[in-house]
Amino acid sequence: MKKIVPFKKDIIFKTNLSEIVSISLEHSLHLEKDSLITGEFIISGEYKMADTSVDTEKFSFNLPFDINIDERYLLDNITVDIDDFYYEIVNNNVLSVNIEVLIDKLEEKPIETKVIDVPTDLEKQTFTLEPEPIREVETETIKEIEENLEEQRPVINNETISTIFDDFDESRETYATYQVYIVRENDSLETILQKYEISKDELEKYNDLNELKIGDKIIIPQTNAQNQ
Repeated sequence: MKKIVPFKKDIIFKTNLSEIVSISLEHSLHLEKDSLITGEFIISGEYKMADTSVDTEKFSFNLPFDINIDERYLLDNITVDIDDFYYEIVNNNVLSVNIEVLIDKLEEKPIETKVIDVPTDLEKQTFTLEPEPIREVETETIKEIEENLEEQRPVINNETISTIFDDFDESRETYATYQVYIVRENDSLETILQKYEISKDELEKYNDLNELKIGDKIIIPQTNAQNQ
């Protein structure tokens, strides 16, 4: 069973934002105890402050993400990944990002049955306890996520953002991360493979590499071991 969880955030720049030259998305989402999926989105890239400018500026933002999964689901085999990512520039200084989180391999818990002893003049019978209607994964609405994030971080800038992961020792954990790369002018499959030091066979496990076009999104897998 698959579930898609939408996430939207408006990132405010301190300077004018005319054009996004490049952008990538990584994440550290993983399952914690008590059915909690938690982690961060890391959005980075380069932008121009004016259409006529030849210089570019770098940017990087960390966006926290938390969601609780309904207790009616088994979580032993679930996977968490990015299903889609897109953005737009608003009012020349706001980058509005939209991320769709894919939660896959959800399994419903089996129905519980009990055997009840009855008086000797009656046969033993097996009764099946009918479950309540299965509820969808409980998620915060986009509006609630935005309000919670705004209360915690009124303005996101290029400074390091304090999160519950500041004390997390990544050297003792290994989990998959992914970049979402948007194909730009003058890009080719060979230049992308060389830039991210990845083989074509590995990249084809996550993408259809036939007829790449400007604006196409490519998922690039990475691990902590590769980043060290």
